[in-house]
Amino acid sequence: MKKAMNQSKLITILNAISICGLVLVLFLVFLNSRFNSKLTQASEDRFALTENATLFMDGSAYLTNEVRAYAATGTVEHYQNYMREVDSTKRREIGLSNMQSIGITAEEQALLDQMSSISNSLVVLEEQAMANVQENRKTQALEYVYGTEYTQSLTQISSLEDQFLSVLSARTLQEVEHIARQTTLNRLAIFFALLLVAAIQLFIMRTVRRDVLEPVLQVCEQMEQISNGNLSAPFPLKPDTSEIGRLVSSIHETKRELKVYIQDIDDHLAQMARGNMDLEIGKSYRGEFLPIQDAMRQILDSLNNALSQINATTEEVSAEAEQMDSDSQILSNGAVEQASTVQQLSANIQSLSGEVKRTSEDANEARQCSEEATSQLAVCSQKMSALTTAMEDISRSSQEISGIIKTIEDISFQTNILALNASVEAARAGTAGKGFAVVANEVQSLANKSAVAAQNITGLIGKSLKLVDQGAALTADTTSALQSGVAGAQKSTGLIEQIAESATQQSEALTQLTLGMEQISEVVQTNAATAEKTAEAARQLRGQAEELKVSVQRFRLRR
Repeated sequence: MKKAMNQSKLITILNAISICGLVLVLFLVFLNSRFNSKLTQASEDRFALTENATLFMDGSAYLTNEVRAYAATGTVEHYQNYMREVDSTKRREIGLSNMQSIGITAEEQALLDQMSSISNSLVVLEEQAMANVQENRKTQALEYVYGTEYTQSLTQISSLEDQFLSVLSARTLQEVEHIARQTTLNRLAIFFALLLVAAIQLFIMRTVRRDVLEPVLQVCEQMEQISNGNLSAPFPLKPDTSEIGRLVSSIHETKRELKVYIQDIDDHLAQMARGNMDLEIGKSYRGEFLPIQDAMRQILDSLNNALSQINATTEEVSAEAEQMDSDSQILSNGAVEQASTVQQLSANIQSLSGEVKRTSEDANEARQCSEEATSQLAVCSQKMSALTTAMEDISRSSQEISGIIKTIEDISFQTNILALNASVEAARAGTAGKGFAVVANEVQSLANKSAVAAQNITGLIGKSLKLVDQGAALTADTTSALQSGVAGAQKSTGLIEQIAESATQQSEALTQLTLGMEQISEVVQTNAATAEKTAEAARQLRGQAEELKVSVQRFRLRR
């Protein structure tokens, strides 16, 4: 087998190189961060040195301007500004201290010392000038601050300031540019390191694709072909000592073993398909294929036993099929006759069911009529009860009228007496009472007529009361008769309902009986059809048993 580096070792080496490149990139990024910080600090220091140098120079110029203004004007405010700058503000000292804390070179310190020395020498002249101003000798004071010595000192200080600024700017600019160049170089190094890492990664990707992915894909494709049953598919990979090479070797070995097993199984199955069951499974199978070998042996043994039994049983099946054919024919004829009888019986039951159904319908109709008659009788009974009540009310009213007539008779009697009294009194009155006598006569005449009318009404009401009593008696008799009729109608309705329910139950029973007979008829017809099919099946079974016997005799079995 060809020797080759293991893929795991190759990938480990390439990953280690890639990790080293990434570590280098991280280190360069860290350096770039440091350089950026230094560059920012250098720029800030340059700005701060320039600012503090300006503060230092502004302090000196401020003192010069204030002392000259005081000498020229004598204003106390300029003197106070001068003293405030010297005693409290101290911009020169603050600027110098800040520059020293930031960091300056010896050359720059020497220039600052020279400027400080010259400035200190001017303090004597400034103090003398301010003393002359206070003594009102402005001319002498102006000579001190505008004199040759003072002016030359200022010129010298200005020259030193320019020189200091030039040296400071050049030095700080050089530092900034130096750090900027280092930052640029570091960025270039990062760029080249990233290119190197990218190149390494591309190489790793190419190597992994060529030595790992492509062989794995080919192995997957080959395994798919094997899983689909294609063992003859080309597999160009060659085995070697690497992991994938050993996997390739296993696949080649698997294909060879599978082909051997499949060829052996195919040979045995082909002979079994040709009817040769006198075989032996002699080749030794391995591993998971041992159950297949055992299964093939069991299949051969089972087929030999089964075919032998089929061959022996075929004769018995043929004889039994012939007997079944005869019996099925007899059964079929009997089933046909039974089906005819059941159909005739079912027709008679259906006719009877129709008659009972009509009787049930008539009974239902009679029940409805009886119920309606009972309802009408009940209504009549209610009306007669109401009539009886009305007759009783009329009788009571007639009795009350009798009382009223009695009252009218009493009034007529009293009126007649009053008329007689009025006549007597009119007779006593003589001529003056004639008119009153006429009225008394008329009243007496009216009382007599009222008495006659009351007597007539009394006679009529007596007759009406007799008639009312007779009507009440007749009403009571009629009500009693109607109540008896209602009770009889209700009893008749109950009997008719019982008859209707009995007819309905008989109709339902006959309907169920009809359905049962129909089901029996269907079953009998089904039995007849089944018997015919059984007879036909018995004939076919007999023919198939003969064919099966011929087919089994084609196999060559073990003795």
